[in-house]
Amino acid sequence: MESQDIKPKLPQDEHIVENKELNIWEALIPVIALVGMLAFNVYVYGDDALSGSNQFILLMGGAVAAIVGAFNKVSFQQMLEEVAENIQSTTGALLILLMVGALAGTWLISGIIPSMIYYGLQILNPTIFLAASVVICAIISIATGSSWTTSATVGIALIGIGEALGVSLGMTAGAILSGAYFGDKMSPLSDTTNLAPAMAGSELFAHIKYMAKTTIPTITITLIVFIILGFTQDTSGAADTSVLLNDLKTTFNINPWIFLVPAVVIVLIIKKTPPLVALLIGTLLGAIFAVIFQPHIVAQIAGVESLSFKSAYRGVMDAITVKTSIATDNETLKGLFSASGKGMSGMLGTIWLIICAMVFGGIMDAIGALSKISQSLLSLAKTTFGLFASTVASCLALNVTASDQYLAIVVPGKMFKKAYEDKNLAPENLSRTLEDSGTVTSVLVPWNTCGAYQSGVLGVSVADYFFFAIFNWLSPIMTLVFAGFSIKIKQLISK
Repeated sequence: MESQDIKPKLPQDEHIVENKELNIWEALIPVIALVGMLAFNVYVYGDDALSGSNQFILLMGGAVAAIVGAFNKVSFQQMLEEVAENIQSTTGALLILLMVGALAGTWLISGIIPSMIYYGLQILNPTIFLAASVVICAIISIATGSSWTTSATVGIALIGIGEALGVSLGMTAGAILSGAYFGDKMSPLSDTTNLAPAMAGSELFAHIKYMAKTTIPTITITLIVFIILGFTQDTSGAADTSVLLNDLKTTFNINPWIFLVPAVVIVLIIKKTPPLVALLIGTLLGAIFAVIFQPHIVAQIAGVESLSFKSAYRGVMDAITVKTSIATDNETLKGLFSASGKGMSGMLGTIWLIICAMVFGGIMDAIGALSKISQSLLSLAKTTFGLFASTVASCLALNVTASDQYLAIVVPGKMFKKAYEDKNLAPENLSRTLEDSGTVTSVLVPWNTCGAYQSGVLGVSVADYFFFAIFNWLSPIMTLVFAGFSIKIKQLISK
């Protein structure tokens, strides 16, 4: 194979497989089977379903799709090729997950996460914590263009602060994700913010400006709800703050100089450094700062009393690669340290889930089911509202069936583009709807790459944060409200 043939595949280059042999009912068989099997599996296993059984259920769903494909003249080789393509497209995400695990490990033993919690406990209280989390994550995500980076850095620290304050983990995760996806959606640095207008045929900044019409009301409502929730919180956790602060300071060398590491990572991301590179640098800097500021912690992890080059290497490598524990008598801190110190091995369950989801999505694409479902939804779009509703439904369906955020933007974007033109609707209507329903809802599906990633990084199941990820599920509702009442619906301008 010649070198020019080896090129990275961009999301917008994704082809859509069509199969005239397949009808809509056959296309829906694997979806119905998957949802049924997952529902029963969660009923049996509860919160432990993501430990492995859900992954196998996704493979079983893929098997059902393969049987449907075989009856509709799709070869097994075609299915395997599409699965391979799907898994290849997630390579970057899988590597990022491993690096996030490594970064969290070194940021724990270096005292970065404990210092964030230490200072955060003094600044934040249960009343303003949730609303402040939304704002903080929104700012970081707009600056970096990445919800993933936001949750992997400040998100992990906020989870720790929330737990120390006695705030529900589901509420904290919902606030983090609401802010992170607001920033991801509105930042010109975000890949999805660039992908949506590319699919719809609109211009980037016109897309962002038009998107603000639905996004600003949505984030405003989200903040109001979190402010109200803050006033209803039991503030008993604040009474334990002094004990936690003292135990944190006893266990770690709390030092503001430690914040140089996260500052460097955020600057690198803003400068458009590839996330993998930024996370690797953050991991290595965290390891160096651990040896400098927390030698006693590194020695403890290595199982020695005095630190040498060999034991320092072992302590740091263990923090990067495997689950580590830091001795403390404080039960709350044990939980916080355990959640952060999982290393790369702590991300393997999430990686396993993503790979299995890509198998299901790949086979669904190969047999033409994704195309058939989108086309059927498009055929229902008789009115302007029907067109918007069909687009939203298609994005949601793709997030569930293809298990990938990008496909939930690319497939409906390609399918619905001409329909919007035919109804004399400006392309910004389509690009905004793709973001309002494709980008932000991906995190609400446990087996979607985004849902798997965020629940893995934050240590909170999708079921626990689903209701509190207010911005994420309210966004598609808001876009339908605007369409239903013909609010700010831009028409094509005749040239």
